[in-house]
Amino acid sequence: MIAYKSDAEVKKLREAGRLVATALHAVREAAGPGVTLAELDAIAEGIITDAGATPAFKGYLPHFSATPFPGTICASVNDAIVHGIPHDTVLAEGDLLSIDCGAHLEGWTGDAAFSMIIGGDDTGSPEDRKLIETTREALRVGIEAARPGSRMGDIASAIEEVVRGGGYGMPQGWGGHGIGREMHEDPSVPNGGLPAGKGMKLRAGLVICIEPMLHAGGDDHVIDPDGWTVRTADGSQAAHEEHMVAITADGPQVLSHR
Repeated sequence: MIAYKSDAEVKKLREAGRLVATALHAVREAAGPGVTLAELDAIAEGIITDAGATPAFKGYLPHFSATPFPGTICASVNDAIVHGIPHDTVLAEGDLLSIDCGAHLEGWTGDAAFSMIIGGDDTGSPEDRKLIETTREALRVGIEAARPGSRMGDIASAIEEVVRGGGYGMPQGWGGHGIGREMHEDPSVPNGGLPAGKGMKLRAGLVICIEPMLHAGGDDHVIDPDGWTVRTADGSQAAHEEHMVAITADGPQVLSHR
């Protein structure tokens, strides 16, 4: 069942989104050559717990995994698309890093993600820079399409047009979601496969996470033996960007900015 939010509830979700954005900003600032994923995880967890909140990912057990997620952030490197476990892997200059983070604050949930190149954009390959830029553009057009009276297919088709137009793949069956009291609520928000003008009608009060995931290669993906890390099947690079978006009478409002 879809839970539509009041203005007061959207305000609470914005507070949770801002906390996640603050944690992600700190992780982005700390990420560099020689830093481990575990160190980044500790930074994010400290910011969240210091605010009186709890990490939304830590201990999370969805239907597709046999074990709870062990970290505060999902840290996915190079060919890892999403759900990378933040272990002791040491980052190197030029790595493509995607970070996803969530938090529960006063009964409401924040969730957002970004991708970056370790060592700065000048150190990464032109292909990786273009992949990240295209992922951000796919997110931008998806957000722009999230307006009252539009359809879910308008979001999905806008994202897919950017992805396919750039010559990229994306993992089939993975996409965004509703968010509120829980991290994953109805409805699902596909990154493609749904034509414009089709799907559920969008209306004010709906809060969703839009999160395009792009592969430099084909669509196929595999899951590591850890039961969590999703990788491109062909070993190509991947990027992931996500924002929480409230659909309002005045248009889409991003709730996960600092």
